[in-house]
Amino acid sequence: MFEWPLLSLLVWLPIFGAAAVVAIASGMPKLVRPLALAVAVLTFLLSLVLYAGFDVSTAAMQFEERSVWIEAFNIHYHLGVDGLSLPLILLTTLIGVLIIIGGWTIQDRPHLYLASFLVLQGLTVGVFAALDALLFYVFFEAMLVPMFLIIGIWGGPNRIYATIKFFLFTFFGSVFMLIALLWLYLQSGSFAILDLHQLPIALNAQILIFLAFLIAFAVKVPMWPVHTWLPDAHVEAPTGGSVVLAAVMLKIGGYGLVRFSLPITPDAAAALDWLVIGLSLVAIAYIGFVALAQSDMKKLIAYSSISHMGFVTLGLFLAFAISRNTGDVTGAGLGITGGMVQMISHGFISGAMFLAVGVLYDRVHSREISSYGGVANTMPWFAMFAVLFFMANSGLPGTSGFVGEFMVILAAFHASFWFAFVAGITLLLGAAYSLWLVKRVFYGEIANNAVAGLKDLSAREWLLMTILAVFVLGVGIWPFPLIEMMEASVANLVEHILQSKVEGS
Repeated sequence: MFEWPLLSLLVWLPIFGAAAVVAIASGMPKLVRPLALAVAVLTFLLSLVLYAGFDVSTAAMQFEERSVWIEAFNIHYHLGVDGLSLPLILLTTLIGVLIIIGGWTIQDRPHLYLASFLVLQGLTVGVFAALDALLFYVFFEAMLVPMFLIIGIWGGPNRIYATIKFFLFTFFGSVFMLIALLWLYLQSGSFAILDLHQLPIALNAQILIFLAFLIAFAVKVPMWPVHTWLPDAHVEAPTGGSVVLAAVMLKIGGYGLVRFSLPITPDAAAALDWLVIGLSLVAIAYIGFVALAQSDMKKLIAYSSISHMGFVTLGLFLAFAISRNTGDVTGAGLGITGGMVQMISHGFISGAMFLAVGVLYDRVHSREISSYGGVANTMPWFAMFAVLFFMANSGLPGTSGFVGEFMVILAAFHASFWFAFVAGITLLLGAAYSLWLVKRVFYGEIANNAVAGLKDLSAREWLLMTILAVFVLGVGIWPFPLIEMMEASVANLVEHILQSKVEGS
């Protein structure tokens, strides 16, 4: 086992690297981009070292680091990873590299643009690695600052409205989480997340704590009906902002449910599983129809993200319905595993789709589907990648988009045929709006002179598209390494949440 602080390096290297990027901007501006890329690549390589030393056979926390932070309140700087957090850390560091490469041509204050993403990457890793609830909260809140700047400075015409709406929605939700964490601390005397997992809580108190967590994390997912900030944020964000928002930041909501809501308040989660399952099915079906009506490519992908993230929350809460109906622990684990796989898959696919839209926007400066047509005639290689990503978004077998959705639908059958039926509708809707966009944008006659003069992918864009295509196809064809990574942790979580924690029971 590695003795050096890998997790601290993954958190702080990008943050200090961002400071270095800003520091050299005035004296050595040509080194800004290479330095930012070097920091991102080194961070990704360190995450691979983390993966290489990870023991997939145990659900215990690994690579733990713990030191006293605020002794008077028993608050610690405590980091660690298990099979639920490691895949998300790997996703974060990979997307970080792709965003730096994708932002290579930014001309407006590139040092601040790249530094903002590096800071955001470090804070995101901190969220996934934190084992102290207050430390988690600090990272969770601090992420708002770089994302606020990314949208507010480099966004579109309505960027101020979008970034303030994003900030207010997220901040509103996190206030409820803070209140819940303070109550739990007063009951236990500890902010250690693993200690809170073992805290016996009366059912009425569990329900209140669960609802507080649900509000906080539902905004991040985002779940219907607190989803309205996402389309605005995506439309106004620069390409890199849309990529990191869809590929990484939305996953914090799902991770929060897995790390806090399910293990700390399992009986409340079981009592209110109908609420989350119902909201998830609404998101999957209704938002799919909303996506079908969009004329802006970014808005279509944004609504598609809400629909597909509905699979995540559905999968996570199916465990209770399955246990109640059949007592099938295997089916319960299948739902949670499917939800986790869907998070990783959605990270690759949504990031790839937003990058594809960014490629077109850089050339034509329009996101409207009606502005295009016949793109495959002038950009055949780009069209090949883009069609692959949009087909993966619709759940095409052989791509990562199929694996998570198939597992969740299969788990849904264990709970209720109607859950599976409604969830299955999204496969049709996903194919409908994806094929509609593909047909209108890439095929048919060339619509205008702007499309006629398009040049195919540059070497940098080739690199981005190829990397994402490899992961989309890799997870779709051979998902075993990803599933194996989280298997022990999922089994431990299922065993924990299906045991009553009601005080006095």
